Order: sequence, then C-alpha cells, then structure tokens
Amino acid sequence: MASTIKRTLVVGEVIEVSIEKVAHGGHFIARHEGAVIFVRHAIPGERCRIEITSVGSSFNRADVVEVLEASPDRVVAPCKFSHRNGCGGCDFQHVRVARQLQLKSDVITEQFARIAKMDVSVEVESVGESLGWRSRIISTTDRNGQLGFIGSRSHKVIPVSECLVAAQDIGFTELATKKWRADMRVEIAASNSGERSISLIATRSETKSRLSEGPAVLHEEVLGKVLEVSNDSFWQGHINAPSVLSSVVQDFSAVKSGEHVLDLYGGVGLFTAALIDQVGENGSINLIEGSKSATADASRNFKAHANVKIITGDVAKHLPRISSADVVVLDPPRDGAGKVVVDEIVRISPRRIVYAACDPAALARDTGYFLSSGYSLVKLRAFDLFPMTHHIECVALFEPAKVS
Repeated sequence: MASTIKRTLVVGEVIEVSIEKVAHGGHFIARHEGAVIFVRHAIPGERCRIEITSVGSSFNRADVVEVLEASPDRVVAPCKFSHRNGCGGCDFQHVRVARQLQLKSDVITEQFARIAKMDVSVEVESVGESLGWRSRIISTTDRNGQLGFIGSRSHKVIPVSECLVAAQDIGFTELATKKWRADMRVEIAASNSGERSISLIATRSETKSRLSEGPAVLHEEVLGKVLEVSNDSFWQGHINAPSVLSSVVQDFSAVKSGEHVLDLYGGVGLFTAALIDQVGENGSINLIEGSKSATADASRNFKAHANVKIITGDVAKHLPRISSADVVVLDPPRDGAGKVVVDEIVRISPRRIVYAACDPAALARDTGYFLSSGYSLVKLRAFDLFPMTHHIECVALFEPAKVS
C-alpha cells in the first residue's frame, strides 16, 4: 500500500520540485513528499529549487530561488524590481506575454470546472501593450520617505525608482525622485483628458485621503461621453478598460428602446453611460451603488437625464424593492455578488444579465447560483486588463434557460 504520510515542511527549507500547473491567485502548484506547495515566480513544466516561506495544514507557500530546468516561456522580467524580494505587484513579468494569456485562460477553465461544475474554454484577449497601461496607482512611502510598493505577503515597503506598468501620465519616475513624508499612502490617478491628481493619507490612519495635487474630480471620456470621477470613486485601472468593457456590455445586453435596466454596483455610471442612448427617452436605468462619492459623481454625470435614478446603498438591501427589469448589468467587487443578490436578480426575471467580474472564482460561484435558478451562461469573454499580473477580467452573459 502506498504511503499517505505527508512530509512536514519548515520555513526556510530549500528543496527541488517540478512545477505542475498554474493556480488561482498567481501561484504555481508543486508537490514534495505528499505536501502541496504554492510557488511564486515559476512556470508549469519547470524544475526549480524553491524556499519555503510559510507552512500550513493544507498547503505551503514558497518562492523560486533557482531555475534548474527553464520553460521556453521564461523571460527576463523587464522591471528590475520584479523578483522574489522586490515589488509584489507584477507576479507574471517572468513569463512571455502570450503564455501569460494562456495561463489566465487555464485558471478560468479550472475555476469553472471546480466551482461551477461546467466545462468552459475562453481565450483571454489582449487590450493593448503589456507595459504603461495603469492609470491608477497606490504607492507607499517607507520610513525614510522613499516612494515604493509593498512586497509580496509582507508589510515591508520596497522603494522603487520607476514603475513600468504605470501610464506615462502618472509620471511615476519623476514622483519617485521626490522626498515624501514617511509612512504615507500615495494615491496617484491620471485621466485620459490629461489631468493628474495625488492624494495622501497616513498608512495607520482610518480617515479619508487628502488631496495634495491636481483636481478633486477627474474627467474621463468613454465612447464619446465625458464622466466625472472623484478621487474617492472607483475607476477601472487600465487605460483601455472603460471603453472595452462598455462596448462589450452594449453588445451583450442588446438593450432595446424603452426598456428598464438595472446597473448594479454601478459606480460613477460607466455602464449607464454606455446604455443611456439605447434605452432612449422612454426607457429608464436604475443605478445602485454603495459608495457615496461614486453616486455623487453619477448624479452629476446624469443630471440631464430624468430617466436615470441614482440609489446610494447596499445592492442586496435595495434590490427587493424593485419588481422587474428587462436587463440587469452588474459589476460587483472582487468577492462577487453572492447568492442573496443572485436570487434577487432571478426573482425579477430579466431577459438578459450581464456580469463583469474581476475574479474568476467569484464569477464561477455565482454562475453556479444562476444555473441552479434557471439561467444559462450564453457567452463569456475574458480580457487581460491587468497585464504582467495574475488578475483577469471576465464579462458573462446569462439568459433564461430554454426548456425543451
């Protein structure tokens, strides 16, 4: 009989392993004498020497310290701060870009198979260059006032002199030369209209950030419409994300003139702006969003549209007050909508549901809820809105299941 004894690993121990496959969260799976290990900075098929960084009852974590047999998809990271002791932001810089897309596709397939119990194969689509794409940056200063980023799974600030994924208008290299106050969170945002704002907050403070430079409200142009976005409001980080996602939502929703649309977790109104012309004067849109800053922006963005109703509050609490809708669009936070919200959406029987998700695991879970409630997954597209990282954006279309 084969032994089922699992070896207990020790933090700091260095071992040799073969890398099996990518895992959700940007890690890669390896096994050693029965122990499961999530490894950073590896590629499937490689033979690596790894150092154990944490241990647990079900799995362990490790970093690659030496590549013994390299994958043909391994490249030199373009950023000198992208390594095991460096910035914790870009965990895929060591992987050829085309393979990054395939790894992300593999993650989506695995999550849907494991969680939603369905076979899904989707190509992750590139939306632009893999560097210079990020229009929102959250940086941190160390105790010496140097600008940097938090290291992986730590509280240590790694000072950096440049950020290759930051959009040019962020001006990170210039900002990194400045002397900042120690232990500050530095939020930098650049709009596609040429504005830049910087807000500061002490890392140990629980108050809101304070505007330090630039306008308090940025202006973003998307598909011919200009939206106001305050510093405290969420906006997509990739410079091309707003237009890409808006176009997909328009396509998937296929809104008709006169219809009633729900825009859940609607933020400042990105998707409402994409659909307002389609519903026409006889249609209507209800935007529900928990952030007061975002709904204040949305109220200004749609003040000329009497058929747009802005609601501030918890989606789960406000949905029961709505009796029907033709189309529902939702873009929930990373942990997804959840069963309560899915059940409420199903209750009002929309003909189409368009779900934008930044976590394939949460989307797979919620897909399972929709499937069990009589809706089918009709279309699924995935986008590389976070190049050089493990993150993925998906847009799913659900429709009532056809009864044979």
